[in-house]
Parts: sequence; C-alpha cells; structure tokens
Amino acid sequence: MEIDGLISAIFIGIIIGVLGRLAVPGRQRIGLLWTIAVGIAAALVGSAIAAVLGVADTKGVDWIEWLIQIGLAAVGVTALDRAKTRR
Repeated sequence: MEIDGLISAIFIGIIIGVLGRLAVPGRQRIGLLWTIAVGIAAALVGSAIAAVLGVADTKGVDWIEWLIQIGLAAVGVTALDRAKTRR
C-alpha cells in the first residue's frame, strides 16, 4: 500500500468510526482514538468483505460497501464499550 492509500484509509476510517459510533444508541465510554482505530479496522475489513461479495467496485457510490463498514464499526464500538465497562 502506498502512502496516499494509507492516508486515505485513515481518513475514511475516521469517518467510518464516527458514523459507526453514531449508529450505536446511548453513551459510549471509549475515547476518540479508540473510535478512530475501530473505524480504520472496520474500513479495511469491510472493504475486504465487499470485494469478496463483489460489491466493492460499482459505477457510482459504493453504498453497500459503506453500509458494511459502518455496521462493522458499530459492532466494534459496542464490543469495545462493553469490554471497557466490565473493568
């Protein structure tokens, strides 16, 4: 992965993390850096899943890929919040 690909992955990860956090109802007890980390991971895994499903490259906006990524980020934020709450 080249540097521009890495920078765009971080930027998209930030957006995905914030949208995933907004999709989860209630207050989450995780910080901004954890939200960004979850978003980056969700963006990368979601892109891989979309590629396997064959919906990663469409003519317009890749809505299905975005929904997969946001869903994964919401699951990640919820899991991390619950793990931090148990401590």
